[in-house]
Amino acid sequence: MGNKILIVDDQYGIRILLNEVFQREGYVTYQAANGMQALEIARKHHPDLVLLDMKIPGMDGIEILKRLKEIDPDIKVIIMTAYGELDMIQETKELGALMHFAKPFDIDDLRVAVKKYITA
Repeated sequence: MGNKILIVDDQYGIRILLNEVFQREGYVTYQAANGMQALEIARKHHPDLVLLDMKIPGMDGIEILKRLKEIDPDIKVIIMTAYGELDMIQETKELGALMHFAKPFDIDDLRVAVKKYITA
């Protein structure tokens, strides 16, 4: 079975696009539209890597990241954000996020980063 990626974004279109791209690359993908779904999937399926949007209604990306790390301290997380908020990005790095992509991002750059970190 391939490596598992969890895509967490409240925007349906982005989830579908990323899902398609990474399934085509041979990954097993899961999608979550909110924090509760993301945590439930993380507990059940133990993804190797999470693509996490920062701006999610109900539970923001920082809170989701903290809780993901409680479930699995070694989980790999790449942040996706529409914000240019450096303080938030800095906080995610302190919490263990590997890197961030500002939207709109180049899908090929994201593919390369996922491949690099998921096999590391």
